[in-house]
Amino acid sequence: MTVFLIGMRANRWWKVPAVARTASAMPKMLQYLMEHPDAGLLGFHSWFGRTTIMLSYWKSPEHLQRFAADRNAPHLEPWRRFMKESAGSGDVGVWHETYQVAASSQESVYSDMPLFGLAAATRRVPIGRGSHTARQRLGRQKTPSAA
Repeated sequence: MTVFLIGMRANRWWKVPAVARTASAMPKMLQYLMEHPDAGLLGFHSWFGRTTIMLSYWKSPEHLQRFAADRNAPHLEPWRRFMKESAGSGDVGVWHETYQVAASSQESVYSDMPLFGLAAATRRVPIGRGSHTARQRLGRQKTPSAA
């Protein structure tokens, strides 16, 4: 699985056209990805403020890279426009981080939460026998045998 964090920051919030142009690209990308599940996006959550962040889960890094480079998908053209018109101006900052995560190297715990995060993007697995501790859930301790 691939975890992809992406966001932008309005460095000069009064530069409304540059901020709006950058921000307006993401909804089109997300709409496309929701209409094309084969592109590999499993789920996402967004938070907004002067600095925005979107946490997304992808089937693989190849799916993410394929989407980013696809001339028919709505990413490449806005990215090129940003690089030509805004990059280096200091008006708007963009950022991303990509993590490739093996299933055996992660755990997610949600208590009194609506469906969220990785559980919303994939599936929810209730804590049960042999999965009460982080060590057990991450497979570092054998499940106790039945007495």
